[in-house]
Amino acid sequence: MFTFVQMRFLKHSFDFYLNSSIHVSLAVCALLYVTYFSFDVVPDKVLLGFVFFASITGYNFVKYFGLAKFHHRSLARWLKEIQIFSFGCFLAMCYFLWQLPFETWLFIGVFAGVTFLYAIPFLPRKLLMDSKQNLRSVGGVKVYVIALVWSGVTVFLPAYQGQYSMEFDVYLEGFQRFLMVVVFMLPFEIHDLQYDSLKLATIPQKIGVKYTKVLGLVLLFVGFLSEFLKDELELETLVVKAVISIVTGLFLCFAKTGQSEYYSRFWVEALPLLWCLLMWLV
Repeated sequence: MFTFVQMRFLKHSFDFYLNSSIHVSLAVCALLYVTYFSFDVVPDKVLLGFVFFASITGYNFVKYFGLAKFHHRSLARWLKEIQIFSFGCFLAMCYFLWQLPFETWLFIGVFAGVTFLYAIPFLPRKLLMDSKQNLRSVGGVKVYVIALVWSGVTVFLPAYQGQYSMEFDVYLEGFQRFLMVVVFMLPFEIHDLQYDSLKLATIPQKIGVKYTKVLGLVLLFVGFLSEFLKDELELETLVVKAVISIVTGLFLCFAKTGQSEYYSRFWVEALPLLWCLLMWLV
């Protein structure tokens, strides 16, 4: 049996794993792997390394920028640990970035800019629904910005790098990925309904929890049906997308306000890992 000290250490390690964005970064890399499997392309280890460390750096920058800015001299121990860890990941990101083709940097720069503006105040207050003056605070935009960045990085980035040609199936995959990431975000928005300012105008705030779930199921259905529009339709990929759509739909249906944060932060964010595993198995 575990002692109290061991249990406390395990909990601290698990919380660090989540709070430092390792879990969500693995999810992003898993979706990149799904793209490689879908187009039968050999994974680029350099790009995977860059995406992993860039995701950690970007997510931690967005999440903790405000905290570190105002409490730099009195940071909690856990936040200091994340800062040190994030700096190490930033250096690793630069290492992998240097190995990527220079023409890829421009594409990466676009999404890096979106991430930067997502956290940094730059817009006039009169244009916003909140006083923080960044993209994160613009009413109703948050979920779509995240979905745009995820679909861009996990589908279009490797195509732009020249690993496969930019054909109709690629655009359709990007559209499907955008819809899927939006649905992945809905349990988070439902959970945060009791905490979010009404000015954020999240989807559950605008249409309610019930219709948010209905919307998510419709998006899953549309994304799955669009698979039949592809020029190259594979039975294995179709079955995997059916399974992951059903599992995602179940997680969305069981989401509720006041739920344990681990439901969305661990289990829902693990869905891309399940998707990647299923693609690997078939």
